[in-house]
Amino acid sequence: MMKCICSGEQLRIEDIIPSSESLATRDYSASGYSSRAGDDTKADTSNIEEAESSLRESGILNYEEARALLGRLEYQKGNIEAALHVFEGIDIAAVVPKIKLSIARRGEVPRRNSLSDAIPPMSMHAVSLLFEAILLKATSLQALGRFTEAAQSCTVILDTVESALPDGLPENFSTDCKLLETLNKAVELLPELLKLACVPQEAILSYRRALLYCWNLDVETRSKIEKEYAVFLLYSGTDAAPPNLRAQAEGSFIPRNNIEEAILLLLVLLRRYILNKIVWDPSILDHLSFALSIAGEFRALARQVEELLPGIVVRRQKYTILALCYYAEGDDMAALNLLRNLMNNRDNKNGIFELVLAAKICAEYPNLLEEGMGYARKVLPKIEGKCNQMASVAKCLLGLLLSGRSRAIVSDSERTSRLCEALESLDSAHKMTRGRNPNVLFYLSLENAEQRKLDIALYYAKQLLKLEGGSTVKGWLLLARILSAQKRYIDAESIINAALDETGKWNQGELLRTKAKLQIAQGHLRDAVETYTHLLAVLQVQRKSFGVQKKLVKNMRNNSRSLEMETWHDLANVYTNLSQWRDAEVCLIKSEAIDPHSASRCHSAGLLYQARGLHKEALQSFQKSLDIEPNHVPSLVSTAIVLRQLDGQSLPVMKSFLTDALRLDRTNPSAWYNLGLVYKSENGVSALEAAECFEAAELLQESAPVEPFR
Repeated sequence: MMKCICSGEQLRIEDIIPSSESLATRDYSASGYSSRAGDDTKADTSNIEEAESSLRESGILNYEEARALLGRLEYQKGNIEAALHVFEGIDIAAVVPKIKLSIARRGEVPRRNSLSDAIPPMSMHAVSLLFEAILLKATSLQALGRFTEAAQSCTVILDTVESALPDGLPENFSTDCKLLETLNKAVELLPELLKLACVPQEAILSYRRALLYCWNLDVETRSKIEKEYAVFLLYSGTDAAPPNLRAQAEGSFIPRNNIEEAILLLLVLLRRYILNKIVWDPSILDHLSFALSIAGEFRALARQVEELLPGIVVRRQKYTILALCYYAEGDDMAALNLLRNLMNNRDNKNGIFELVLAAKICAEYPNLLEEGMGYARKVLPKIEGKCNQMASVAKCLLGLLLSGRSRAIVSDSERTSRLCEALESLDSAHKMTRGRNPNVLFYLSLENAEQRKLDIALYYAKQLLKLEGGSTVKGWLLLARILSAQKRYIDAESIINAALDETGKWNQGELLRTKAKLQIAQGHLRDAVETYTHLLAVLQVQRKSFGVQKKLVKNMRNNSRSLEMETWHDLANVYTNLSQWRDAEVCLIKSEAIDPHSASRCHSAGLLYQARGLHKEALQSFQKSLDIEPNHVPSLVSTAIVLRQLDGQSLPVMKSFLTDALRLDRTNPSAWYNLGLVYKSENGVSALEAAECFEAAELLQESAPVEPFR
């Protein structure tokens, strides 16, 4: 046998002398790769049977097969370097053509009574043995950290099979389970080796190769590869190159980016589980939730969760996921009803996260503020002293709920009490987070600003900007608005300019609009027109860019259209002040094309009529605005003003409109001023009330920002 190994000649069965000593030991003793002295070198029974099987088939044991058997023996004993030394002695370049021809012959459809069918140069058993040797060589190189070489070795197996059978392995390709097992392992191993070798694009191509070529993979192996590929697409930070179109069936879906490709793979896995082909893996739902959330497909995620078989996800988790999905889609009431049903259950009524989420939803609806306060107050006793992070969130939400509820309170004393309680809750949340929570800082600054505590609001706004490093637009905007309320317009415009330098083009819309408002406040109307024109140009380019996107930018696209419409209204108001009636009308026509049923557009049209002295037409426009949005404060105030201009005797009606406006916005200086005029017109009976209204209007006007704080 040693002569065979050294010379490369073939050795017949009858020439083999059985020996319990490892042939590999004798082969490597001089090289320093042999097993340690005293090790048991007896080959295990399975390896002996493998060797005997190979010998019976061909009657000879050639050099490569002997190397393959010896290498496997050393590998199984843990002698990685010795095994690698044996495998490197196999002339792969010489055996690959024989393997390729043997596989091609095996994959051919047998022809009846054909005399041209030649006997393949190698048996399938020999092919399996050599493939296993190449695979073990790859795993040996992997164990030694030589990942690139390992990947090259593993690629040899796949390239050989693909070139021999370009259309894929037939279903009945081989009864040799060992060969299919080796192929499965090679297909699964190659992407891992390429990832370790730090060549992500090649790893992606190997994953696609594994899934697109017919390797006759078993369901478990294929599912494992699909999951690992999806995880790699989601979290590797590598942008996958577009798939080869030649590999796609006509009319099939072609993913355009990592997220879509990962979602497709995870949905296939989920469907395979529903068909009871694989065991459940909870991480599939976790990764799918992440992928669909990133893509903005929350309703699709909800649909997938709803289709899960009973028992896979516990009721509380299922309801919570569905509530989050519907909340993200803007269906707040569906989300809140799910949370209510969950909390009405005796087993789930104390869910902290669910209570906080319900309180957050309620904070956005005036008629649900009391309910939200109940949820927030129910959370606090459960977590105070245990989790300051969650307690601070609950305290912050309670402050927002109290502040919102105070706006609907008529009594000044009760309203003041609620506002003080709101500030206390926000301040408590600030202390719990040691001033490191940007949301708490934002709302603390906002609440102080709305209560006209501008110096305190400015301090917190600066702390917010410092904490975030200017990374969010809302922090810049709040600071600029507070400065504008202090009549520091030049400083506020400098802040906006700094924010524009730090912000990407697509996020500059609100900043540019605020800059235009600051220019108007300084009397620079022409500059404001130029700024608005720049803003509209940015929005137009942005809209065209979004045209090639999908739901990932749905919310941004909606916000862009709303901002564009309000910009046309602002520009129309500027042209109205400049007495450029035709330009103002063009702006309103542009706005109407975006949304013909806009209360803000009707109000701007009314201001245009009013400036032109057409008071009846102005009144009709304001009334149309209130028909669309009954609580539109500017239209309520403007209606009262036009009524006074048309008929000074309609004092009760005017007072009704103004009191409604103040009920909705108690910081509106125009409403206070015009209410004072109404009281003054009542034959001096309400002189004290008029004086109080004028005083309130003056104080509020002195601290009014160019745009509402909230």
